[in-house]
Amino acid sequence: MLYNFNQFFGYAGLIVPILIWSIIWKGLALWKAARLESKIWFVVLLVVNTAGILEILYLYIFSKKIEPAK
Repeated sequence: MLYNFNQFFGYAGLIVPILIWSIIWKGLALWKAARLESKIWFVVLLVVNTAGILEILYLYIFSKKIEPAK
């Protein structure tokens, strides 16, 4: 029992930074998808967990640039 407890917290040093990284990128991508009213991308980004990879691709490749209002 103690072995499993120590093993779990040994991986926390790896899991926590990946989790924080993923949450930040997911939040940015979801925010942009919502602003662009892209419902399909919003659902895909919400459901699929890729540790930030899909979110980064969406932000820099697939999303349209928002033009400033005149």
